[in-house]
Amino acid sequence: KSYSFCTLLGYVTMGAKFLKPGKVVILLAGRHAGQKAIIVQTSDGDRQRQYGHALVAGIEKGPQAVTKSMNKAKIENRSKVKTFLKYVNFVHLMPTRYSVNEEKLKKLVTPEAMATLQTRKEARLGVKKAFEATYFKRPKDTPGISFFYQKLRF
Repeated sequence: KSYSFCTLLGYVTMGAKFLKPGKVVILLAGRHAGQKAIIVQTSDGDRQRQYGHALVAGIEKGPQAVTKSMNKAKIENRSKVKTFLKYVNFVHLMPTRYSVNEEKLKKLVTPEAMATLQTRKEARLGVKKAFEATYFKRPKDTPGISFFYQKLRF
């Protein structure tokens, strides 16, 4: 059976009910292709973006490996992350089986925070602090958070 692109696009946007806030996704296109992100907010379309999209917060550069022999300062330095905030079309998201509970992100990353460059920068720094705090205080039995901070291997 052959489908037109519009039919497929409509199918993807209408069938994206499983893309909910807290879902860990992998970006498939653009500058951050292959990087992991967490969905903060979803929308079926608005005046600016007339397609189904999600506001995501992700890791551009993840934490490096640490060993027992490293001192505390070196561990802190190697555990830093670089983050990004972006609106992404549903077509360019690949969901994973993992979900995380990030209530802090919902408060930090809002459409109002994405409006200007200055507020976006402040929100990105807040997300960076939240991700680093979560990385240090993560429990051992949370596979979603562990997967989010690991480098993607394929």
